[in-house]
Amino acid sequence: MTFRDVLRGAVIRRVWYAQIVSLFGDFLALFAVIAVVSFRMHGTPNQLTGVQIAYMLPLVILGPLAGVFVDRWPLKPTLVASDLVRAVLALLLIFTTSIWQVWVVLALLSCVSSFFGPAQSVTIRTHVPTEGLISANALMQIAFMGSRIVGPATAGAMVAAFGPASCYAVDVLSFLVSASLIGSVVIRRPAPIAAAAQSSGSRIRIIWQDMGEGIAFIFHHAAVLFVVLAMAAGLFTIGCFGPLIAIYVRETLHAAARLFGIVSGMIGVGLLAGTQGVRVLARQVKNDTLVLSGLAGIGAGVLLLGAVPLVAATLAGAFTIGFAFAAIMVPAQTLMQQETPHAMLGRVSSTVTSVVFLAQIFGLILSGVLAELIGIRAVFFLCAAIAAVLMAGGKLLLHARPASG
Repeated sequence: MTFRDVLRGAVIRRVWYAQIVSLFGDFLALFAVIAVVSFRMHGTPNQLTGVQIAYMLPLVILGPLAGVFVDRWPLKPTLVASDLVRAVLALLLIFTTSIWQVWVVLALLSCVSSFFGPAQSVTIRTHVPTEGLISANALMQIAFMGSRIVGPATAGAMVAAFGPASCYAVDVLSFLVSASLIGSVVIRRPAPIAAAAQSSGSRIRIIWQDMGEGIAFIFHHAAVLFVVLAMAAGLFTIGCFGPLIAIYVRETLHAAARLFGIVSGMIGVGLLAGTQGVRVLARQVKNDTLVLSGLAGIGAGVLLLGAVPLVAATLAGAFTIGFAFAAIMVPAQTLMQQETPHAMLGRVSSTVTSVVFLAQIFGLILSGVLAELIGIRAVFFLCAAIAAVLMAGGKLLLHARPASG
């Protein structure tokens, strides 16, 4: 199915519009926070890294648990309530005066987002035919990367002209618009889980059992386990790449901050191009093959960065990483939605999110430590080796362990 075919459905069209609006507001607020912490609060590098970790860590911790409730709750109220609560939390950013307050608000926003993400994934799977899932997930990635590219420049201009509160206000408004868009359509879902009502255990035990079922499904399903590892490897590489690329540009390429901005932007350009390319390739190539190719592409991109310390090679490597990452994320999400039973999709989706964000946190934390020990270029070589090992392991996993639905 083409993008136009997918967007003919009222539900997915409104969800996509809501995604565009809310993501744009999120990126405005995030980059305004970074600007405030950097230039007004004079935050240290560790404190800036803490901003990212404060947002990602609750997704790691709460993800598997949030999915249990998403599998039980009605989708539309879950999505709308998440947007409304996040609108209130985003409003609190206007009143933050210290770094720890920023961390707390971002952590609370992340807690609520841990319910929104899997609910959105279930909604897409429910309202999009199987042959349209690649295009639907590609649309979501386009919304993400478009906001990531446009957001920083817009946030910088707004902070300079009107102050950071203007970005926070737009973020609040974006959540309200998203809630109204999602609230304007009828969202259905498959029959709710009935096993919990029949269980004789305590409610806490039932929740724990449901969460364990979602995790066990991933580990016992070869295809899903493979895409989880692939996404984790991709985000680990991105986590390492992000903090180190500025130092790499400065100390290895001996270039100015302008090149750093261009190199960072090339990842976004690669992601947008890759999202379009993956949708075309998916007509002839299987999802698992696309994911394997994406791992190979990420390995090639970081290997190029480490092996050829030239500006042209750095730009090509950044673009390749972005393009290859799209080749992992879009088909991986599609494969997960296809292979996971409806009754478990919330739990599986949220657990996958938890794992991949944990990988990115490890990348953020380890990048500096590893760079000090072995050097930046050696870190890139290490990331390439990890991608190669996972690609080889993925091929063995998919051939040796048949999927068990």
